Amino acid sequence: MEVRLANPRGFCAGVDRAIEIVERALELHGAPVYVLHEIVHNRHVVDDLASRGVKFVDALEEVPAGSVTIFSAHGVSDEVVATAKARGLSIIDATCPLVTKVHQQAQRYHDKGRHVILIGHPGHPEVEGTRGRIEGPVTVLSTVDEVNALQVVDENRLAYVTQTTLSIDDTREVIDALVRRFPSIQGPELKDICYATQNRQNAVKRMTDEGIDVLIVIGSKNSSNSNRLAELGTRSGVRSYLIDDASEIRPSWLVTTKKIGVTAGASAPEGLVQEVIERLRELGVSDVREMAGEVETTVFRLPDELLQR
Repeated sequence: MEVRLANPRGFCAGVDRAIEIVERALELHGAPVYVLHEIVHNRHVVDDLASRGVKFVDALEEVPAGSVTIFSAHGVSDEVVATAKARGLSIIDATCPLVTKVHQQAQRYHDKGRHVILIGHPGHPEVEGTRGRIEGPVTVLSTVDEVNALQVVDENRLAYVTQTTLSIDDTREVIDALVRRFPSIQGPELKDICYATQNRQNAVKRMTDEGIDVLIVIGSKNSSNSNRLAELGTRSGVRSYLIDDASEIRPSWLVTTKKIGVTAGASAPEGLVQEVIERLRELGVSDVREMAGEVETTVFRLPDELLQR
């Protein structure tokens, strides 16, 4: 058996920045530091930070007044920001700049009098954060069927934005359906979707084009972009498995398998990838080849409050 290793894979610039923000806050302020929700959607990252004194909470009411509080990479609503300030919390915002860009796009459309349609999964933290940044009604949808059933007050005053971690193919289908029904709708171009999401999906497409028999995606079950990578493999006719780590690999997956594709979602550490490769070697892999791919050079600046010390 041989492995094709996707490139790029794993951490994106937004995840790198979010984790560095938490680590820097620990250095400057000491433990405990509080994070609203998971800083990124990866169990291993969260467990590691928790072992170093980070407290992950589901609600601001769990945070003692005056404590250092970090908003996750997925972003939060205006209401959450106001509540945190009212409680006197020391806020550090780790929202991915590309998510912030979506917030700004959506609010601009609202300011122009357009009803905003948010293409995304209801309940996902990024979607809830974006929804809560728009000072008006928002419609959340994620399928062509939902577009076809949509009822609007004024079809000439519509706009859309997208969750950054959606599949590009799924997003394109929904956008095409919106444009067919509402020709005057406005929205950003597909190129505005998260660069890391696009690059990782393109890498999976290259692997499936090479004829892999199995795709292994390393990422937690609540990671949207990791789920999209596995779905992309499945849609290409490849048996695809989403795993948290090497312990979840089943030897039965590899029976009659010759070529295995391995990738990792944008919130999965490279260390987990190497552990998976080692496990696959134990199960009979003799050759590991890293594929050519897009070189990512994006780096996001840390918040000012972490640079001035």
